[in-house]
Amino acid sequence: MNTNMMKAIRQHEFGGPEVLRYEDAPLPELKQGEVLVRVHAVGINPPDWYLRDGYKSLPPEWRPPVPFPIILGSDVSGVVAAVATDVEDFTVGEEVFGLVRFPSFGESAAYAHYVAVPASDLALKPAGIDHVHAAGAPMAGLTAWQFLIELGHNEPNPLQPEIHRPLPLAGKTVLVNGAAGGVGHFAVQLAKWKGAHVIAVASGKHESFLRELGADEFIDYTKSTPEDVAHDIDLVLDSLGGPTTGRFLRTLKPGGALFPVFLGFSDAEEAAKLGVTVSMTQVRSNGPQLAELGRLLNDGTIRVAIDSTFPLADARKAHERAAHGHVQGKIVLTVE
Repeated sequence: MNTNMMKAIRQHEFGGPEVLRYEDAPLPELKQGEVLVRVHAVGINPPDWYLRDGYKSLPPEWRPPVPFPIILGSDVSGVVAAVATDVEDFTVGEEVFGLVRFPSFGESAAYAHYVAVPASDLALKPAGIDHVHAAGAPMAGLTAWQFLIELGHNEPNPLQPEIHRPLPLAGKTVLVNGAAGGVGHFAVQLAKWKGAHVIAVASGKHESFLRELGADEFIDYTKSTPEDVAHDIDLVLDSLGGPTTGRFLRTLKPGGALFPVFLGFSDAEEAAKLGVTVSMTQVRSNGPQLAELGRLLNDGTIRVAIDSTFPLADARKAHERAAHGHVQGKIVLTVE
């Protein structure tokens, strides 16, 4: 057996789920500042399929060059297999989880048996949850955290000229659109933890799930149009975003805020007339924030919902599940 090789999901061209191949790949080489993680579970996220299909949703001038073959994936939970000589925070055998090198393009490489991770991207896995749940937390949890609680960095914002600033949530009314999804279900819980009155928007089948997570009110978008029934909102976190996100402007109080998670907002003039702040950010890897999130996961203050799991070799099926939509929580790949 070649000890310099491992199994991974790689792709050699852009396309649909069928381009994902389970095959041999070189074991990652450990660089200074990095930790080699033996992967136990991998969370899948929208950036995975955006990259898989060649960033078709982005304007052509925004699409980065991608060197094939690539390994997708940035959410990981596993066990430390080796550490670089300059790494002091982690030791071999410890259980860790993290968001690997995000944002980057084709360099995260978590759909594999091993992944090399900057130590600064990792935190100790909460002892109270398993690898599957830990792998579901990093990107979605940190996105909700950086939008709602603390940005945690001073990097330039690629989505707008100004730095995104979370707002105080205690005593405020927060509406979360797409509340049952990965980011949405964390946003509901974090807003509730910070003392907000939370209105969750999702399809009716998710109502009991979201009320269990702490939602005070629920809007079934298949029966009621949220912008027709929700009023005097302080903050809308639209986890779906896109071109229709401007419809939530009419739900907000003067001086309120709309935080779209995905690109597409185009109603800046109307927002200015209404005195509404519209702000976005791009989630970034952050080990210390993940450690804070881990404490909340460990004591049960918040939890990760798992929609479904698939063996790593069946990553194609996991992507097909994601494309089907109506996901409740996270889809996770398991590694034997």
